[in-house]
Amino acid sequence: MTQQVLAKQVQEVFARFSDGVVEDQRVGYQGYIVAPEHLLDFARALRDECGYDYLTTVTGVDYLADGKMEVVYHAFKTLGGPALEFKVQTNRQNPIVPSLALIYPSAELQEREIWDLFGIRFEGHPDLRRILLWEGFYGHPLRKDWKEPYFEEVAKPFKSRFPDGKVYRAEDKHPLKDNIDFPEGFDPAKWEAEGDAALYKALTNIPGADEPGIKTEQIILNFGPQHPSTHGVFRMAVLLDGETIVNLKHVLGYLHRNHEKIGERNTYIQNMPFTDRLDYITSMSNNFGYAVAVEKLMGIQPPERAEYLRVMMAEFTRVISHLMSIGFLLNDLGAFFTPMMYALEEREMILDVFEAVSGSRMMCNYFRFGGVAHDVPDYIFDKIKGLVFERLPRRVDEIDAYLTKNEIIRARCEGVGVLTPEQAIALGVSGPLLRGSGVPYDIRRAEPYSIYDRLDFDVVFTEHGDVYDRYLVRLEEIRQSIRILQQVVKQMPEGPIQIGKSTYQVKVPPGEAYGRVEAPKGELGFYLVSDGKPNPYRYHVRSPSFVNLGALAPMSIGSKVADAVVNLGSIDIVLGEVDR
Repeated sequence: MTQQVLAKQVQEVFARFSDGVVEDQRVGYQGYIVAPEHLLDFARALRDECGYDYLTTVTGVDYLADGKMEVVYHAFKTLGGPALEFKVQTNRQNPIVPSLALIYPSAELQEREIWDLFGIRFEGHPDLRRILLWEGFYGHPLRKDWKEPYFEEVAKPFKSRFPDGKVYRAEDKHPLKDNIDFPEGFDPAKWEAEGDAALYKALTNIPGADEPGIKTEQIILNFGPQHPSTHGVFRMAVLLDGETIVNLKHVLGYLHRNHEKIGERNTYIQNMPFTDRLDYITSMSNNFGYAVAVEKLMGIQPPERAEYLRVMMAEFTRVISHLMSIGFLLNDLGAFFTPMMYALEEREMILDVFEAVSGSRMMCNYFRFGGVAHDVPDYIFDKIKGLVFERLPRRVDEIDAYLTKNEIIRARCEGVGVLTPEQAIALGVSGPLLRGSGVPYDIRRAEPYSIYDRLDFDVVFTEHGDVYDRYLVRLEEIRQSIRILQQVVKQMPEGPIQIGKSTYQVKVPPGEAYGRVEAPKGELGFYLVSDGKPNPYRYHVRSPSFVNLGALAPMSIGSKVADAVVNLGSIDIVLGEVDR
């Protein structure tokens, strides 16, 4: 279907919903506001008639002064192009919105997150439970009128600490030395984990389970949250028939610290080092996504040299992340740590570069709005040339020779964890998980940012959608990143690395923006709302690890227990950005 035909159909759909879909007229805003009663039909028409088959982002905003809440959606076409942003508004007293989970399954986890943090109830949601907080948590912390015990101020820097420097911890004022509150009538000594009962009920609530036939005894098995195969504090509750997985639910939140609430208290520039701590393996890419979003709001463009430096650091980060992912996958397969050591050696070489340009190996805090913090020293530029033209291509070929045709790896990965293209698109997954299912969607090509439109590289994709194909995609993407790095080194221009002077405060005009980048694990997006003050009014992170986990159950049901471990490894999650 051509873009011209799709554009005509979009116009026809908007004409059909003219009484319930209006353009957002607020200054600095874009997209459309949809009446709740039209939301389901409008979303279905966007998907089926207009080609917006890929809903990647769903988030909430609390407009306390206006007495309303808003759910914001960003839908894309897998053919490429910008987002179609639409919103639905509801009152704060009893916020209810129809669920899009049956139209866009990618909305299921994100609607649970909104319910958890905002208290917006989604009618028709198949499993609306808290997802990041425990079920006894008091209130919904991203509401603007929610305050924790011993609340100090809405935004930093707190007057108690600046400029006089009288620092104290709120917990110190509490008799139990803990900044915590409980719902009325709640006694932690008598609490029983009711959330597990709801989890197991959802796990065993399977359509068609009562059909006639031979009945076998099923058991529930918990993987984690303390388990070496769950890549951190992550839990899988698995319903088993023998060793066959009948259903799977994952449990998140063990590492949750409400990154977004912290982000709304910080000034814009204070958030940059906090993005480092999302996917702590890919600090530079995290900086990139946040910088793109703020620069959209500010309407500024970094200098040429800064853009090249940004892409250089982002592609080095992709090499690091994919090497680590391959190493950890081999750990999950039983090749304990030998392949991982090869990956770590190359990672250390790249971290030397990061340390030289930013002063830190992992938490780099390198990007700035309108540029980067430091230029690359000449001696490091020579090291970079050696890496991208000599060492890294040779080492990737060695890893390929050691692993790709290994019969044990192929036996354990081929045909395992299959995710069809239709499933991948519907679930909103991104990165190697999406491209390994045969969907050649890469934001660097689909909606180019920075200087990617002038660089020559291939979008890597395969067609089988299994664990082995995801490994192949990551391996080949390392080669494509090296190809990009070679071009960047050759084309690196002279000039400034920052617009204007470096500053600790920026003026961000009122409005909203969604900035996204192709991070190593997929689409990393930042949705920001500014009210013109020094701190973001709304700060949301669309993390690829969180959304990609929606594919774990579909790719695991019907397989064996051991395959669930491999499937999780092939998704490549980091709990820092899952839980935020």
